[in-house]
Amino acid sequence: MKKNIILSGVGGQGILSIATIIGEAATEAGLYLKQAEVHGMSQRGGDVQSNLRLSTEPIYSDLIPQGEANIIISMEPMEALRYVPFLNKEGWIITSSEPLINIPNYPEQQKLLDDLKALPHVKMLNIDTLAHENLIPKSANMILLGLAAACIDILSPEQLRSAIGRVFAAKGEKVVESNYKAFDIGLKA
Repeated sequence: MKKNIILSGVGGQGILSIATIIGEAATEAGLYLKQAEVHGMSQRGGDVQSNLRLSTEPIYSDLIPQGEANIIISMEPMEALRYVPFLNKEGWIITSSEPLINIPNYPEQQKLLDDLKALPHVKMLNIDTLAHENLIPKSANMILLGLAAACIDILSPEQLRSAIGRVFAAKGEKVVESNYKAFDIGLKA
């Protein structure tokens, strides 16, 4: 079994934290893992993209070819659409429905959402609003990971949740608990 996952968003949204948690869960599960270098500007405001390849068999390349991604997990809807050519026919897009408008010529929001809804397998959720309503504004990325958990079927939601605890343990119990809460919100959405 294998899963090719593209993570995308804008610097500062927590894409690298999602990648770290999936990677930690995969390592703990004894899976083969390849992660491509993050492309784009990882500073706040620039686009960020990462390839994660998980498998029960050895993996020889860390880049996902066009048409081979099983999942696109995106913190930003325009960034999700940017990587659609990499998605396979049965692949899923899991994305925030709320754009981060950081460029002057950002596309019209309704057109973006309509373009996403026209695709066969899409889960969208306003993760930023949910994070603020639940008093966990820095954990919107974990809501998105929870929403994506069912599609990452090479790892169980429980394995991902355990990885959250290990990755954030050094930041203290309060941070771990807020990230668990966020993940659970996404999982139930």
